[in-house]
Amino acid sequence: MYDVVLLTLGSERDAPGACGSGGACCGGATGADTAPTGQTDAGQPSSGQAEAEKCATERPRVPVLACADALNARGARVETITARSDAEIDAVLARFDGPARPDGLTWPDPDSKTRLVVATASDGQLRAVLRRLVKRYAPAPSKRPADLPGNRTLPDLPPVAVLPLDPARGGTHRDLAAQLGLPRDPAAVAAAVLDGTPRRLDLLRNDGGSVTLDGALLGAADDAGRPLHWRARVEVDDTILTDGAEPLLACAVGNAGGYATLDDVTLLTAPDPADGQVEVAVAVPVVVRSAWGRKRVRLEVRRARGRAVSVLPREGKVPYLDDGVEGELTRKRSWWIEPGAWAVWSS
Repeated sequence: MYDVVLLTLGSERDAPGACGSGGACCGGATGADTAPTGQTDAGQPSSGQAEAEKCATERPRVPVLACADALNARGARVETITARSDAEIDAVLARFDGPARPDGLTWPDPDSKTRLVVATASDGQLRAVLRRLVKRYAPAPSKRPADLPGNRTLPDLPPVAVLPLDPARGGTHRDLAAQLGLPRDPAAVAAAVLDGTPRRLDLLRNDGGSVTLDGALLGAADDAGRPLHWRARVEVDDTILTDGAEPLLACAVGNAGGYATLDDVTLLTAPDPADGQVEVAVAVPVVVRSAWGRKRVRLEVRRARGRAVSVLPREGKVPYLDDGVEGELTRKRSWWIEPGAWAVWSS
């Protein structure tokens, strides 16, 4: 029977100094382009709680206890862990290391009898764990082994099971578990862990040292909800969607469908987290004249699909959401696809 680690993170934060970036709380962000201090993973103010309050010890939530009970009832050996730092996440992930290799690389064990369940209150928390997996197993370019697929920079990461801690959200934005059709009931999650099969999915890495599971939406609105104009050069492989001379209202970088629509505008038409491509769209306001010479503004959406995308801001800071986590882009950011790099346990 399997050993199962049921991992929860100690805070919903994804801010500078958070878990995933080397700090004390969990949620995780890296690089200079991160969520501003004082914002939670869901984009809500932290109200200036003291650090001890933000990382206070919590009792496991009901879904965690119910999942552990269901696993125990099936004979699995279950350990429930709350991680509050990168080091504590890394200690859990080290259990998935394979045998020593001649080249000295740390590599996941494809035959591991340990299985991981990540209890998530947000996609940002799941991303924090995947970021640490990438950090652990991605070799430096100078140490790239011959057995690594040519279209990848890291090996197949160990599968994870996702235990959503909150009910499925309504509206247009659904969390990744809902988009993938993963079970939300703790007993069903336990069954997927013990009886299911790995479903391999694409991963977006970026040159800021982070990863994206769902997608990113760049742009912002004013206090009245009106979209603000900004400029950036956006390229997908060899296709230039905009050179930065014209104003933009939004840019969507999609691995899955969380940012497929913006209000009533369709940005991404067919994002697929397992097709080996990233879909990108920009929304450009265009002035047109009617037959009577009257001017009006229509929204032109330009799309492209490919292996990599780059966004180069032309002026100021560009706000964005990446897997639901707020940040500001101040320099060029590139994302590239890692086909089938991560996996979820699916029934």
